Amino acid sequence: MYTLDDILERIENKKRDYKQYDFSQIENIAVMTFFDLSQEFDNIDDFYNLCVAIPKVFFNLNARFYVIDPKINAMLLIARTDNQGYELKSHPPDDVRPNESSYYTEKNSLVLTIRGKKLLIDQLPFRAADNILGILEVYPIGERDRHNELFFEKYANRIGFNMHNKFLAAKNIEHLRFIRSLVADIEHNVIVPNMVYRLFLKRLNAKIMKNVEIEKLLSDYSDHKVYDDTDMEKLLKELQEVNQGLTGELENIEKHYKNMSLFLETLFRRSHFDHGKLILRTKACNMKNDVVQPQLERYVEQFRKAGISIDDRLSGIPDEEVISVIDVGLIAQVYANLFTNALKYTQEIIDETGEKKKYISYGRETAKDFFGNGRDGIKYNVFSTGTHIPNEEREKIFEEGYRGRNTMGRPGTGHGLTFIKNAIEIHGGVAGYEATQYGNNFYFIIPRSN
Repeated sequence: MYTLDDILERIENKKRDYKQYDFSQIENIAVMTFFDLSQEFDNIDDFYNLCVAIPKVFFNLNARFYVIDPKINAMLLIARTDNQGYELKSHPPDDVRPNESSYYTEKNSLVLTIRGKKLLIDQLPFRAADNILGILEVYPIGERDRHNELFFEKYANRIGFNMHNKFLAAKNIEHLRFIRSLVADIEHNVIVPNMVYRLFLKRLNAKIMKNVEIEKLLSDYSDHKVYDDTDMEKLLKELQEVNQGLTGELENIEKHYKNMSLFLETLFRRSHFDHGKLILRTKACNMKNDVVQPQLERYVEQFRKAGISIDDRLSGIPDEEVISVIDVGLIAQVYANLFTNALKYTQEIIDETGEKKKYISYGRETAKDFFGNGRDGIKYNVFSTGTHIPNEEREKIFEEGYRGRNTMGRPGTGHGLTFIKNAIEIHGGVAGYEATQYGNNFYFIIPRSN
């Protein structure tokens, strides 16, 4: 952090620098216009166009702006003032390359390297080698003049600082959006399910109190012999039943604890917060035993109470097969969300024999060459009986906050399917919906591990 004296000295130095620059009135107005409009344009593409428009409007010079594309780590043409010879998203010609200082090409272009803030370069959401963000090409330069070079060098510096700030702002906005999404994930997959602890503890307390009652009766028997052998047998049988119940409740709590621990570990990873997005931690696993079955067990009792049967005869998930390398915590939450939705929206149907049915089923199948020639996918399905989702809603159901008409007043945030979509896409897969006979199938397809 600078002291006030440091800042005062820095201002004096800048004042001297600008006197030496001796910019003309039109050059000063050009810089001020750039600063003003760069604050107005929030969209980065608008900012790129502004960068090439300033030389055109004030100096009647065309410009091309090349920017590093972080997805392919290469420079691409992102903005231009003319349409001759170069297509947007094309690579720069051989004579337009980053350089320590500005230079001219044989075609009378002035080439200026755009750099970011060196001290903050590692905070960008992508890697910028040597602080380089892009290249500005200004042309045609009729007469080479050191003063004009100096102006455009300073202009390129201002572009770099503004770009850097916009990238950081976009990164911060993305972080905030991610945190809001993560809060929704925590509420949906941790806080609400965690309320079931109340039920477990209530039932556990009831069984403990029953044991206390039996203990008192046994104490009375021991002190006063007020019960006969038949009474004792009844008490012992009741005690055995209560202890079995306690064991069952303890198993429920342990399963719930393991599941909540998995979700908490998955959602609160430091890497998520450092990068502002979900970061995978993958491993090879038994899909059925490690992911599907533990989540299904959480909902078996709720399905039973809702009159929903579970049909896994066609599950196609063999116990011995390792299906995919995945982030177990995220895919477990995907299944938790799918089973939660199935619990909410499964409806009774009448099949072709006239029989009433209300059930869910789950399974998997191979999606041959889904990701390209020789690149199979594995399609995982969770099906539930009921009315089909209307056609006009099918493209929207994975959008954040969207809830269809079939929600029928049921509680929810419209976040569950969005989470599924995001979690599957970072696995390199796709999530989707399809209307099938008797109901609705939600699925996801991820690459098959070789």
